[in-house]
Amino acid sequence: MIVSSTGAAAGQTDGRQGEDFATDAKLLYRVVACGGDAALPSNLDPTIVSRHCQQIKTRMARYRRVYLKRAGPFLAELRPRPLPDTVVYPFGGGDLLAALTTYPDARRITTLSLELSGDPRRVNTIDNKRLDESLDHIDHNVSGLLAANDSTTETLMDTQQGDLPGQLSYFLVALAVHGFEPVALRYFHVQPDGSLHYYSAADVQARETRVARARHGKWTSPDFSEAFANSELVFRPVGGGPLRIHRHIAANLRDDSLRQNGPILTYLRKQGHIVAMTKAASYCLWNPKFSRIRDYLLANMVFMISDSTGIPPEVARRAGFVEETYGSFKGAMCFDDCPNVGYSNQFRDLWASQPQRKLGFRYGYVDSKDSYHLLVTRRAPAAKL
Repeated sequence: MIVSSTGAAAGQTDGRQGEDFATDAKLLYRVVACGGDAALPSNLDPTIVSRHCQQIKTRMARYRRVYLKRAGPFLAELRPRPLPDTVVYPFGGGDLLAALTTYPDARRITTLSLELSGDPRRVNTIDNKRLDESLDHIDHNVSGLLAANDSTTETLMDTQQGDLPGQLSYFLVALAVHGFEPVALRYFHVQPDGSLHYYSAADVQARETRVARARHGKWTSPDFSEAFANSELVFRPVGGGPLRIHRHIAANLRDDSLRQNGPILTYLRKQGHIVAMTKAASYCLWNPKFSRIRDYLLANMVFMISDSTGIPPEVARRAGFVEETYGSFKGAMCFDDCPNVGYSNQFRDLWASQPQRKLGFRYGYVDSKDSYHLLVTRRAPAAKL
């Protein structure tokens, strides 16, 4: 049995049982991610669902056949043994898909981003006209993630409203692609000591009329309750196997926001030694306004895979890390609006100083010349935690 960061068995709370939305999650998994062949409830037209499944299953199959076939073995060669089985993925949006591609043996995954998970219950009352429109919307939004291993800011903001929960739908599609199925779904908030309070049915009801707030002033405001911001999805291989946990925390990771939300960093530190990843992260880790999350990674991670939005070379070196480059990097795609142009030059020099190592797939952003690139950051042999 997996043990959670709070010391309880997977899917359980600190001595309290939260409301389990497993039935809703499994229905969404069937409808949105086309997992399994369970009968649909009478309010959902099977023809509409079947048409959606033909489209998304084609995209998922192509991801496995093309992207995963290339990226999976390559990434496996990069990962040393042993590694912690706990992943922290900041600025990760709905990208459980890439987390499972990068670290397929992970037992606990925490993603953090501006996006909230979403209310899983609306699928039970949706009419077929809205179902058809919503599935088309989901199919359009998830196509970028499955085709380019990336989602745009606009797409991610778009997940915050609608009849079907956008972020949760991304998570369930990721499970289906990688051969997993949902077992339990709970929602929580992080307490001052870093432990998790899982919402009971009464907790959810008490927050029902409190619409969630956007985690960034320019972000699309959610249209669901604050109770559905942070999710814990327990999953396993289809047909049975060890349980795993994905937690998503909706948070602005800027320093000023993390000062107000200190429990998030406390929760993260409770995870112990971790492996990390980030990609297509708007170069936030270059920005001094995100130093607290960067310092957390440097203090707790032993290994990281990223694109150039990872840890800048001089910062990594000062913290006792070495970096290894793959693909080609001639400059950051952010050009003049980079938070630190000097870091772009450092990365360019880093790539130039190392042997050319081929990279046959995209991992996050391309560089200023549209070239694929990937960065491995690991602790130098003499560095000790």
